[in-house]
Amino acid sequence: MNSRKIDRKDFLHLGGKLSLGALIAPALLTGCLSDSKEKEKERKIIKISGNANTKYILKNGIVYSQDVKVGNFRKADILIEGKIIKEIKPDIEQGEDTYVIDASEYIIMPGFVDTHHHQYETAIRGYLAEALLVNDKKPDNPFTYLDVLIKKLTPVFRPEDIYTAVLLSSLNQIDCGVTTVLDTSQVVHSMEHFEALMHGLKDGGRRALVAFSTGSGESTPFPRKLNDIQKMYFSSTDQLLTMAMGAELFPGDFKNHWGMARDIGVPIVSHIVGNLGSAPAFENIVKENLLGKDNILIHCTGLNDKVWESIAKSGAAISLAVPIELSMRHGTPPIMQALKHGVQPSLSSDVEVTMTSDFFTQMRSVYTLQRGLVNAQVLSGIDCQQDLITCNDVVRYATLEGAKATHLEHKIGSLTPGKEADIIMLRTRDLNVMPINSVSGTVVTLMERTNVDTVIIAGKIRKYQGKMLGIDTQVLHSKITESRDYLFAKAGLENHFF
Repeated sequence: MNSRKIDRKDFLHLGGKLSLGALIAPALLTGCLSDSKEKEKERKIIKISGNANTKYILKNGIVYSQDVKVGNFRKADILIEGKIIKEIKPDIEQGEDTYVIDASEYIIMPGFVDTHHHQYETAIRGYLAEALLVNDKKPDNPFTYLDVLIKKLTPVFRPEDIYTAVLLSSLNQIDCGVTTVLDTSQVVHSMEHFEALMHGLKDGGRRALVAFSTGSGESTPFPRKLNDIQKMYFSSTDQLLTMAMGAELFPGDFKNHWGMARDIGVPIVSHIVGNLGSAPAFENIVKENLLGKDNILIHCTGLNDKVWESIAKSGAAISLAVPIELSMRHGTPPIMQALKHGVQPSLSSDVEVTMTSDFFTQMRSVYTLQRGLVNAQVLSGIDCQQDLITCNDVVRYATLEGAKATHLEHKIGSLTPGKEADIIMLRTRDLNVMPINSVSGTVVTLMERTNVDTVIIAGKIRKYQGKMLGIDTQVLHSKITESRDYLFAKAGLENHFF
């Protein structure tokens, strides 16, 4: 984390009022940087990483690159200059001005890419763990995501609730090794709400594709402020935050929204839950040849083979949130259909109100699901035409395919000289993984967040030796708890603690 105190003028509200970032960020992001000797190393790491004039080497690591041209190494170095990966090879010569980080027996790989995450909901974590998506009367169940989260809680979010939730969600996923997110926070009730979202993402310090989406009430700037928002927040391509448009399949709206997004050249993000009514609308899109490479399609359950052929032909990206889709009755995650038609999926966490957002859970879920479906066919005597996916496949879904889906492959997704340094280092000498016998097998089937030792985003070290740098979890806990209590009270909901 950036250890400097946040300058209030950095976060001035567009209307001249002081924004949330100025009021909250200093306490959350700098509270634990004391003058103790223990913090001296943190300060040095923060100082040397991510700056244009500094260089450091990750020394003697197990390099798992996700780039076939670069290849993999049992032992090699990675030279990072500023935010760019400059060189990958064994025995890179150390210059006088180059800092060295010992990476011996660590797996060094690209950071994970989460291609669909409603981060504003973080204060409501776990509350809907047993909820379904909608009440389909089978049996009757009004305690659903639509009835509770969308209809009751989302409308009462204040800007400060969004800021704190998005900041916490970002820091949590950095801790888990997720260096990039596609934020699908559908809570843009006003420009103040959107500004809070942007400040939370900025202060969180990780890479994000921000889907400008709708909110509740007449004050929502969606979609009328699309052009203004692009100019205000996304005029530069040399920043961590880039823009997309959250354009759902609402009757009479989506063609206009898709057209607006294409006019300014930003990706289009849409949820497709075919078994809940999206299929007919989506089939019309297919018939009219409206799909393109700029589409990011989430879930994609309940679609027929003809539609999948069109998705494959269009080059659209898909995002699977397997644990959520299985738990909340979205329909069977379409991993078999996607692979049948040559569509490579990306992975996403979706909603923390129901399930964890760590990517080891996402990887294991899609791995065991696809293999379970194939194995069931084989054991039933069905002539299965699909191969079992491998651990290497799953790591690619979680990294390079995520970068492709978010239109960031030119910057991230693989360890490639010239790309930005979004890198994680994973410990291989921990009790749950040693001795290491397979890199991909260890990452997918054995590891968890505790194995994430170091996280680097655009060359900046955010987590080091298993510890997040420069944040105060005590203050953050206080803020998110206050937010939760307010939201439940305002929505008239009881927190059923047990």
